[in-house]
Amino acid sequence: MTADLKLGLNLGYWPASPPPGQLELVTTADDCGYASLWTAEAWGSDAVSPLAWYGAHTKRIKLATGLIQLSARTPACTAMTVATLDHLSGGRVILGLGVSGPQVVEGWYGVPFPKPLARTREYVDIVRKALVRDEPVTADGPHYPLPYPGGTGLGKPLKMILHPLRPQVPIYLGAEGPRNVALAAEIADGWVPIFYHAERGPKAYADALAGARPGFEIACPVTVSITDDVSAGLQLVKWTVAFYIGGMGARTVNFHYDLMGRLGYADEAAEVQRLFLAGDRAAAAAAVPDDLADGIALVGPLARIRERLALWRDSPVTTLLVGGVRDPAQLRALAELF
Repeated sequence: MTADLKLGLNLGYWPASPPPGQLELVTTADDCGYASLWTAEAWGSDAVSPLAWYGAHTKRIKLATGLIQLSARTPACTAMTVATLDHLSGGRVILGLGVSGPQVVEGWYGVPFPKPLARTREYVDIVRKALVRDEPVTADGPHYPLPYPGGTGLGKPLKMILHPLRPQVPIYLGAEGPRNVALAAEIADGWVPIFYHAERGPKAYADALAGARPGFEIACPVTVSITDDVSAGLQLVKWTVAFYIGGMGARTVNFHYDLMGRLGYADEAAEVQRLFLAGDRAAAAAAVPDDLADGIALVGPLARIRERLALWRDSPVTTLLVGGVRDPAQLRALAELF
């Protein structure tokens, strides 16, 4: 159970162009006491540049990458980026990291995807070494060896020139599979799930989170739709779920599809995927169960959302990352519920 459930604003990544009005949402969240602001990246807008802009217009809200893709930057580059932004923001950065999936890693970044857990472990270790700045950074792992064991032979261990404002920036890992979540509980300060079900999530992830240290944070993205038409609000959530089950991954390798099975929706996910890949996206969205959409979101009038917040307070989630809200007045209304 979470004694003090916090709010975050989840902006995600941009579509074809920057969405209008985001700066007003950010400043409203800052004024209303939202704990954190989260940006993302896929194969379009990056996660860091918007945070630098928003950080210049805010005073207290934490600036979180949700998530930086490992394959987009070397661990040394990520450490430099985090140290720079942390100085600019006065120590407000949370570093969220994720491996993404093979379609993006190999199709967009042009690097191999295998061994995601081992790569993540090495990556986090190097970032932390660079930020602590105790000594020149070396690493002997197979994925990110430092210095590089080849090339000219002139590489040497280096220590970051910049002295980080904070040598221990919080690191959260985005993860879906049980082993990935267990890795987050072992080596990270927090976990960023996707499609965490308020009622089924605690049981589904209990074993994976058993090794989490005291103070471990769970920052959970939640689509919020404040509306009197609950059915219409759920339909928007269903479209997103159908897209991830059917389109964000291959037919044979799709982590989101696998997650639905662990939450108890294996048969339903198979039908959603079948319809989506057959080109009938409307039918795929309609095939997403109501209780699945309702369990991963907050939908309805404020009174209903207030009631359903009790489910989240009874879960191990520590921060709800509000997504889907485009009206500053609604952000204020949600803050009042907390």
